[in-house]
Amino acid sequence: MATIVERAVAGAPVTPLPTRLSLTPKTALAGQLDGSWWPFSRDLEAELPPLVNALRGRFGRITRVTVNPVRWPVVPHKVAVTGHTVHVGWFTEQDLDKMILLSYTVGRCDLLVIPPETDPAAAARLMTAAAVPGSVLTAGVLLSDEAATGRRMRDARSGEDSWETDGGSFPSPVRHPVVGARMIPLPGNMRR
Repeated sequence: MATIVERAVAGAPVTPLPTRLSLTPKTALAGQLDGSWWPFSRDLEAELPPLVNALRGRFGRITRVTVNPVRWPVVPHKVAVTGHTVHVGWFTEQDLDKMILLSYTVGRCDLLVIPPETDPAAAARLMTAAAVPGSVLTAGVLLSDEAATGRRMRDARSGEDSWETDGGSFPSPVRHPVVGARMIPLPGNMRR
C-alpha cells in the first residue's frame, strides 16, 4: 500500500513533491520492515521533515532516527521538524539501507530506504515488497534481490535487442578453436 503525501521544496516556487512512502497494512503480523521510503536526495536534513510529518498519523511524534552513515554524506545531530526537533544518530552496525524511527507513542518503525537514483520501476517493486506484512526479508536482502532481478531483466532485454538489430538471423560464423577454420553453427548446436 503506497501512501503519497505532498510536500514543498524550500524556497522553490514549484509544485510540491510527494513523500514517496509505502507502509505495511495494520495487521498482527510483524515483519522485519514496516515499509519503505524513497527520498529524492541524500540530504537527510531536507528529506527527514516531510517523512516524519507523513508518519505522524500512524506512528505519532517521531523523536529519534538512526541511520547508517555510509548512505548519508552528512548526518546532522538534530533536524527541525514541524513543532519539534528530531534527534539523529548513526550506527555503522545498522543495515546500510534501513532507517529506524522511534516514537514515544507507538515505539519503533523500520523502513527500507530506497536509493534516490533508483529506477522508478525498481522502486515500485521494492516499495511493494517492503510493505508485505510479516515478511522476513531485510532491507539489504530486498535491495540485493532487486539488483539481481534488474540485471537479469537487462540481460534478457539486451539479448532481445541484439536479436532485433542483427535482423533476427543466426550469429555470424565463429572460428574453430583448434583448426582456425570458419564454422557455421547449426540451429541446435549454437555457442553462446
